[in-house]
Amino acid sequence: MQNLYVAAYACLMQTDLEQKLACAQQLYADWQAGILLRETPPDCPVMTVLVPGRPARPELVHPKQVKQRKLTTPEGRRALLHAIAHIEFNAINLGLDAVYRFRDMPNDYYGDWLQVAAEEAYHFSLLRARMQDFACAYGDLPAHNGLWEQACKTDYDVMVRMALVPRVLEARGLDVTPGMMARLREVGDETTIGILEIILRDEIGHVRIGSRWFRYCCEQRGLEAEATFRQLLRDVMQAPLRGPFYTEARLQAGFTAEELEQLLAMEQQWMAEIAQ
Repeated sequence: MQNLYVAAYACLMQTDLEQKLACAQQLYADWQAGILLRETPPDCPVMTVLVPGRPARPELVHPKQVKQRKLTTPEGRRALLHAIAHIEFNAINLGLDAVYRFRDMPNDYYGDWLQVAAEEAYHFSLLRARMQDFACAYGDLPAHNGLWEQACKTDYDVMVRMALVPRVLEARGLDVTPGMMARLREVGDETTIGILEIILRDEIGHVRIGSRWFRYCCEQRGLEAEATFRQLLRDVMQAPLRGPFYTEARLQAGFTAEELEQLLAMEQQWMAEIAQ
């Protein structure tokens, strides 16, 4: 038997890429097999994780220094694959951190986030294999640290984390992926499209998990979920969600039609205030 929190932290801080991928998938298998215990040991307090386990590369730079390239070129597709792989790698750590950090949730919560970490490891492996076709490896290009920085900003409250990481940052991927697939289709890159289809399918589930546990937290605290989400956007993110939305995917991921209308209105109001 292993302790869930000790095992999740060890995987979270693992810097060896192969071992992290294997560990993330093994943890979910171990949870399903019932061999992970939830009791918090005295030598495993919750700690701030400013830098999770990651390889020495890629070099982390400001987002503006990550070059955007046209997907009609091999260089552009290489950069796209690397950027998405970096997101998926960070998402492994986010899933593990959600398990390690927040210890007062129902059992299903931990199974959900271990599943997310395992699926993100699978996505990363698919992307890494595809990058090899473009003579590229993870770490060859610079990347930014925005996703983990947001994790650090939400590490004090599971409700805030569930709201602002899955339902904001990861949900943004639902909106932009169809456009990427359309541009890849123009150049006949069906292999990469196939990988993105798998990722999109699974990410809908991941955002839905975030929506599930955000609403659970709101219910436990007697809060109205949709109003609370908008308040967190104003107070913590200090920005509205950016449209346009991939409505079908967001509905499947736990947003309501009314909520999406309210979020678009919030964005329009925000832009009008900026223009004044």
